[in-house]
Amino acid sequence: MKTTRKAVFAVFAMLVAVTFIVGGGSLGEYVNGVAAASTPSAGSYASVNGLKMYYEIHGTGRPLVLLHGALCTIDGCFGKILPSLAKTRRVIAIEQQAHGHTADIDRPMTTENMANDTVALLRHLKIENADFFGYSMGAGIALQIAIRHPKLVRKLVFMAAAYNLKGFHPGIVEGIRKLKPQDFEGSPWIEAYRKVAPNPDGWPGLLARVKQQVRSFFGFSPQAVRAMKAPTLIMIGDSDVIRPEHAVQMFRLLGGGVAGDITGLPRSQLAILPGTTHVTIVERPDWLVSMTTQFLDAPMPKAK
Repeated sequence: MKTTRKAVFAVFAMLVAVTFIVGGGSLGEYVNGVAAASTPSAGSYASVNGLKMYYEIHGTGRPLVLLHGALCTIDGCFGKILPSLAKTRRVIAIEQQAHGHTADIDRPMTTENMANDTVALLRHLKIENADFFGYSMGAGIALQIAIRHPKLVRKLVFMAAAYNLKGFHPGIVEGIRKLKPQDFEGSPWIEAYRKVAPNPDGWPGLLARVKQQVRSFFGFSPQAVRAMKAPTLIMIGDSDVIRPEHAVQMFRLLGGGVAGDITGLPRSQLAILPGTTHVTIVERPDWLVSMTTQFLDAPMPKAK
C-alpha cells in the first residue's frame, strides 16, 4: 500500500460520511427537559425503520446522544470518554445501519436515513430533548437532526466534521473513492467490526455503501447552518482532514468570530486541538471531556 493511500486510509475509518448529508423499551424518560430515574444499561436493540438498531444507555441525568464515525463502533469512537461523560448524564450511544452490532438492511445508507433512524430511536425511548455529540459521520447526522428537528437538540458538539465538501483538504475525498476492502486488512477498525457485527464478512458491503455516500453528497448551505438554533461546540484537530479555515467559517455562521469582551460571548464555541489529527482526536479524553462538560453544563445563552 502506497504512502498516499496509507494516509487516506488512516483517516477514512473515522471520517468518511462526516458530511454526507441529504438535504428496546424505555429505560427511563427525559421529557421536556425533566429527568426521570434511569437504570444504567447496555446492549439493547430497538426495531426502528426496518432496522434492529443497537444502542447502549449509561448513567442518569440529562440525556447526551453519542453518534459514532464511519466504519466505527461505540467503543472504537467513544470508549475513552463515555465512562467520564456518564458520571453526570444519561448517555445514549447508538450504532447506525451496518455498523457494529446493527445489521445492514436493503436500503441506501444515507445520512438522512441515519438521522431519521436516530430520531425514531429517541422517540422510542421517549426522549424529546437532548444534547448531541457527533464525531465525523456522526457529526453530520447530528447536524442533519439539529437543522431538521431543532426542538430535539438542546446543544451540539460537532467534532472533526464539515458541513460541505469544501471543508476537506484537497485529495481526501478523491482518495476515499479509490479505497478497497483489502486496504483495511489488519486495521483495528475491521477487527472491531468482525468481533461484533451480525455478519462478520459484511465489511466490503459496508465500505461500498459509505463510498456511495461520497458520490451522492451535496451538503448543507451556509444559510441552513446559520439558521440553526442549537448552541454548538465545534472541535477539530489542528492537523485534521478538515481545513481550519472551514471550522472558523462555520463558527462565524453560528455567531462566532466577535470581540467577546465588547459584544459578549457568542452562543457557539470553537476549539482547535494542538498536535491532533482526525483519528487521534479521540485519543485526547482529558481535553474532550473537560471541554464538552463545561460547554454542556453552562446555562443556555439568552436569545438576543
